[in-house]
Amino acid sequence: MWISLIFVDGILLILTSFFLFRFFDITKILGINKIEKLNGSLGIMLDDIVAGIYTLIIVFFIKIILV
Repeated sequence: MWISLIFVDGILLILTSFFLFRFFDITKILGINKIEKLNGSLGIMLDDIVAGIYTLIIVFFIKIILV
């Protein structure tokens, strides 16, 4: 989750980041489900990292559009 907050500077973007991260983490779309199937705890941690990176990319573009 912290990965997705790198470019965040306002409460609206914090809430957007949180909900986008939860969306990607719960739905496991765009290949996250394949990463989660890796052996042991590595897959569990990597799927959260990838969900955070997807969220970071979207929030970055949202911030560019709003500024």
